[in-house]
Amino acid sequence: MNFFADLPASLSEERFEALAASQHVRIERIISTGQTSPSGFWYNQPEHEWVIVLRGEAVLEFQDGTAPRHLASGDYVLIPARQKHRVASTSLAEPTVWLAVFYT
Repeated sequence: MNFFADLPASLSEERFEALAASQHVRIERIISTGQTSPSGFWYNQPEHEWVIVLRGEAVLEFQDGTAPRHLASGDYVLIPARQKHRVASTSLAEPTVWLAVFYT
């Protein structure tokens, strides 16, 4: 399989695809085509999330005042469990393709 196969040019909402999972780890491919988190919405996950942008760009915001993170191709961030965050923007020029690893 190829990680970049079947990338849609546009989506009505982000696509989350599970690639592998166990009791303590979940690996996902996420595809965004300009989507953002809804206004006032914050992810508040019980597990840690390590995420890398492999194509495209995105901006993550954090409720605790941590500076927003602009992520371009190759940039990654570790989001600790329960750190409230949201997607402020994703690229409109091309799909933003993320690899996310969630773990406890």
